[in-house]
Amino acid sequence: MSFSEEGVFTESHIQQLLERNFDEGLLLFRLVLVQSKDEFGKTLKALFYNNAKGSGKNGFKSDPEGYAKKLAESGLLDAMNNLKSRTYTWKDIVQERLMMGRGSAIKGQTRGKNLEDFVEQLVSNVFEKYEVRKSFVGATGLSTAKADFCIPSTKHPSIVIEVKAYGATGSKQSDVIGDASKIIEEKRDDTYFILVTDGVTWTDRLKDFQRLIDFQNLGKIYRIYTQRMREDLLADLQQLKQELGL
Repeated sequence: MSFSEEGVFTESHIQQLLERNFDEGLLLFRLVLVQSKDEFGKTLKALFYNNAKGSGKNGFKSDPEGYAKKLAESGLLDAMNNLKSRTYTWKDIVQERLMMGRGSAIKGQTRGKNLEDFVEQLVSNVFEKYEVRKSFVGATGLSTAKADFCIPSTKHPSIVIEVKAYGATGSKQSDVIGDASKIIEEKRDDTYFILVTDGVTWTDRLKDFQRLIDFQNLGKIYRIYTQRMREDLLADLQQLKQELGL
């Protein structure tokens, strides 16, 4: 199958690729997403966990359109179109080859940096004053805790935001519980604690993720967001700015 240099990829293209050769189609998608075989397997399991036919060929055959739609909404369609429209330099080629040899570390660093950039873009659009990747002064004034974003400052934070991209270097599932607990322990009761996370490796440690949900249900975490919740996060930041007079 060949595609025109013009236009954009759509869900129908994903479906056509899988209908032509399911295994080769998945290989292409895995390469586009820059995921290892194990990583991509976890991605599929997370996307199709409620599909009675599974995440493989039988799952696709049971509902080709629905299967393609799920993949498209997971970020695959955006990645395919970005890849198609991108202009490559020699630096890009060298970096890609380096990733093949040192894949997990470089991909992890990139994944974490991308999520931090995603959050900072929203924060900077809403707030004039904020501090990045510093320790804020705790409620007692005698101890501190680290956070990725402190708004408006580390001395008197009204909002603290922690960013965790799973699969990123240094961001193990177990680390997040400890980091979140430390922030909860140190922050003032009137400080809003927001957690932004992404990555499919939570599917291996759902009990740990449930602990974060419990923190949210108890009001210790204001809300947990992912990149797909961009508009929700932006709207909530704007509302908090107004309510707190920031």
